[in-house]
Amino acid sequence: MKLRTLTLGLLSASALAFAAHAESITIATVNNGDMVRMQKLTDDFTKTNPDIQLNWVTLEENVLRERVTTDIATKGGQYDVMTIGTYEVPIWAKQSWLLPLDKLGDDYDAKDIIPAIAGGLSVDGKLYAAPFYGESSFVMYRKDLMDKAGLKMPDAPTWDFIKQAADKMTDRANGVNGVCLRGKAGWGENMAFLTAMSNSFGARWFDENWKPQFDQPEWKKTLQFYVDLMKADGPEGASSNGFNENLALFQQGKCGMWIDATVAASFVSDPKASKVADKVGYALAPDTGLGKRGNWLWAWSLAVPAGTKKADAAEKFVSWATSKHYLELVASKEGWANVPPGTRTSLYSNPEYQKAAPFAKMTLDSINAADPTHPTVKPVPYVGVQFVAIPEFQGLGTTVGQLFSAALAGQSSVDDALKQAQDAATAAMTEGGYIK
Repeated sequence: MKLRTLTLGLLSASALAFAAHAESITIATVNNGDMVRMQKLTDDFTKTNPDIQLNWVTLEENVLRERVTTDIATKGGQYDVMTIGTYEVPIWAKQSWLLPLDKLGDDYDAKDIIPAIAGGLSVDGKLYAAPFYGESSFVMYRKDLMDKAGLKMPDAPTWDFIKQAADKMTDRANGVNGVCLRGKAGWGENMAFLTAMSNSFGARWFDENWKPQFDQPEWKKTLQFYVDLMKADGPEGASSNGFNENLALFQQGKCGMWIDATVAASFVSDPKASKVADKVGYALAPDTGLGKRGNWLWAWSLAVPAGTKKADAAEKFVSWATSKHYLELVASKEGWANVPPGTRTSLYSNPEYQKAAPFAKMTLDSINAADPTHPTVKPVPYVGVQFVAIPEFQGLGTTVGQLFSAALAGQSSVDDALKQAQDAATAAMTEGGYIK
């Protein structure tokens, strides 16, 4: 008995000594379904990297953006891996806030990353963040309710068709809203949707000389159409709904249509989570016939801040989480339909994925249709589909998002919201030296 106790004591001491030498990295991420799943699968990483301990900080989207931006700008050093997107990467890389990812490993195959996604995460040919999942946006709709309405969803619908279908699908007595759209304020929440939508209406944030354009008729048409559509056919309290809230509504059968991120397709079609899994159809984001659709381009990605003292361990984790091996791991545990989409070309030529994911082709078509260098109908001086890739946009986009969310909630008129947006944008562009 004494020998066994002594042996256990030695083992415990050995384990404690090992733990003392283990490197601990802190990962900041968003509370979306794919990231939550990743955290449950990290035993696969720690098995092959027992000397690296993982600490998680999982936050709601708006809070995550605020925290990581503050940390990296102030050189706070709280995080070793940050979940950021195609907006932050080029701006932060040019400010030397991110490390280039040049140690992802011989078998990582960076050339397999979808070119449209890799381009948004690279500066001067170097990858500064690795995509965990990539997305555009499209229409998810209830095929049964569309049939009941006597309509057929086109592969490439117009906004007028969406309005017609939403009016016919809305059945408030039975808790069905014709359409669910983002209303929660935030540059990456309601403004991601509304900026992409505005592109299809011919609107733009700024003209070629950086003059704000919220006083132009194209923005009035966009915002008025959105507010009218949501008042007639959207859910109650829509001004508080972001991606996760609308996902829950759709899964519960309370939305006839939902126009949002293509990544949502695996969640709305998952019979374990969605009551309408076998009734979902997909279509391209709507247009108005002007040559641009209301779809965006985004990649939630993992980056290593320049201030970390644990760069090698951080990059090992990034490599694991964004690798082909990780996709295969998810497929083995959850099925091919649930692997993180939109990052690797090889996934879309995989017969098993094509068979399991009826939304695969529409997702890839939507990603490839978005053009960050020519996002609008008229010429613009900026890059970015649902955002403007300048440092000032984060604060300005959130301010405008608050104004437009208030208009949706009925706290101000569309005209007042647009006037205040014009004033705020003019002040920001003047202060930033873009206009005089």
